[in-house]
Amino acid sequence: MHDIKHISKGLVPHGVSACAGCGMELIIRNVMDVLGEDTIIVIPPGCSALFSGYGEETALKIPGFQGNLENTAACAAGIRAALNAKGNTHTTVVGFAGDGATVDIGLQSLSGAIERRDKILYICYDNEAYMNTGIQGSSSTPFMASTTTTPTGKRTGRKDLMQIVIAHDIPYAATASIHNLTDLRRKVQKAKETDGPSLLHIHTPCPTGWRYDPSKTIELAKAAVQTGCWVLYEYENEKVTINSKPKELKPLEDYIKIQGRFKGLSAEQRQELQEYTKTSYEKYIKKLESMA
Repeated sequence: MHDIKHISKGLVPHGVSACAGCGMELIIRNVMDVLGEDTIIVIPPGCSALFSGYGEETALKIPGFQGNLENTAACAAGIRAALNAKGNTHTTVVGFAGDGATVDIGLQSLSGAIERRDKILYICYDNEAYMNTGIQGSSSTPFMASTTTTPTGKRTGRKDLMQIVIAHDIPYAATASIHNLTDLRRKVQKAKETDGPSLLHIHTPCPTGWRYDPSKTIELAKAAVQTGCWVLYEYENEKVTINSKPKELKPLEDYIKIQGRFKGLSAEQRQELQEYTKTSYEKYIKKLESMA
């Protein structure tokens, strides 16, 4: 992991009860450090609701509220409109939601906000299932991963959030990973400065849902990129830039061997998943290169 200077603003206090090794906590601390105090945040129910708090308590030192699972982007757009009406064009409005609240339940309101060109920053921390409510599968759950609703492994691939928002001609969108915080923070800054809607799709390993040793979070995040399970790229000015492209993919086993959600796969299924991942990666890279 790249060295990052001490996060000094203190917009996210210590002592938040996220799971040990939680990738989402690392994301929100770095995001808030880049965005700064002049920020309003909308958080739906989910793991990140730990930070919006409850009652009179909160774990964030900026204004914000917890909306519903389906309307994060709509709420952010409403705040943006109110600020604009008051002549405030400097405050950043950010939605911070998981994959279930983004690629599934919240996709309609997100699509609307992008289509209207509302100047909001939308961040999807993707831990690849509904982790807060029992590890149910989402449309972002990868092929063959076990969840409580796909106990024998999901039989379809994941939904491509980035290509969906690119189809809306969004001004700026990027994927990111917690194994490269320098890249993540750079993309947060670019998204903040975008004149219009922007989106960050951040891969977020989850020790609880993926069933692995919490000390392996960064190692897993890096392995996802090295094995072709997660691609780092950004879309800006109608062009794609691939930020990381391994010369040769590492074996998929490097990524899945320490995850309990793939433990039940037979040798034949592991080989099938390896071939699926390699083929999907090569096809995806070719598509992105055509958009460069």
